[in-house]
Order: sequence, then C-alpha cells, then structure tokens
Amino acid sequence: MQQIIDFILEIDKLKGVTRKTRPLGLDRYENSAEHSWQIALLAASLSGYAAAPIDINRVILMLLVHDIGEIDTGDTIFFAEGGWAERKSDELAAVKRIFGLLPKTQAALYLDLWQEFEAAETPEARFANAADRAMPVLLNLAGNGGSWRENRISYARVVGKIAPPIQAGCPALWDYLLPRLEDARRRGFFGE
Repeated sequence: MQQIIDFILEIDKLKGVTRKTRPLGLDRYENSAEHSWQIALLAASLSGYAAAPIDINRVILMLLVHDIGEIDTGDTIFFAEGGWAERKSDELAAVKRIFGLLPKTQAALYLDLWQEFEAAETPEARFANAADRAMPVLLNLAGNGGSWRENRISYARVVGKIAPPIQAGCPALWDYLLPRLEDARRRGFFGE
C-alpha cells in the first residue's frame, strides 16, 4: 500500500509540468496531467474508429502513463526539431525511477506500457499515439492556431509530424482533421 501511495503522490508533480497548448477559453497553458486525462477520454470516445481491433483499457492505461517521465524532464513541444534521442533516453531513466516506486509487478506493467507507446508497433500503441497527436491539433484548431502561431510552427511541420501517427492509428480521425487543417491554413492559423 505505501509504495502505491508514494507513487501516486510522486505523479501529482505531473500537474506542474506546463505544456505549450492552452486549454480552451483559458489564458494559462495546460499541464501534462490534464493532457493525459483528456487524451484518455478522447481515445475511449474514438475507440470504434481505431484502424485495427484494440484493447481500449490497455490504450487508456498507456495514455495515462505515457508522459510521466516529464516529471523529471519537463515537456518538449512535439513540433520541436532535434534532440529527440537524448530526450527519450532521459524520459526512460525518469519513468524507471518513478515506476520503481511501485511494487515490482506494477512497475513492470507500467514500464512495458510506456515502452509499447514509444515503439508504436502494436494496434493499441498506434491508436494511443494517434490520440496523443490529435488533441493539441484539436485545441489549436478550436483556439485559432494558438500555440502554432506563438511558436511559429508551419502548416507543413504540423502535417508532417502528425499525419503518419494519426493515419496509422485512426485513419478516420485523419480524414476528419485534414480538411480542417487546410481551412486553418487558409485562415492564417500557422506561424508561417
């Protein structure tokens, strides 16, 4: 019991990890805990659109643990270029430390889920990655380009980074997003 409580109190720190996307209608940036909660609900809501049959409970757990390493590393905007190998190495060390607070069986399960998400090779991981990539897009579309404009992120960079994982995990979601992204480009939502 104490190990689980120690873990839960440690992951409370995820609420203090600031991202580069603003929640709708708010002046502040979202935190990684809010992001993880929201994409878990997005995935649960879109599960019928997955590219292949999935275990949605596995997807939800994967999404709830996928950013926990940011407690130690902080968040890096997905559209950043370069340095990803070092970043992922640092995140792996962080999740090993944090999951290591748990009993061994649970720690191993969460580490396996984190690594599965990172590898994006199973239907569940591909679907989880699609939800993870789509949520900031949905917020930016609803917020007139918010972080895209602030961080001077081009249409080409957005589409280049998000199209492959969303198409792989949830093609119907990509079919939904593409015309909206094209409309956003016409309306000047990107930092070009």
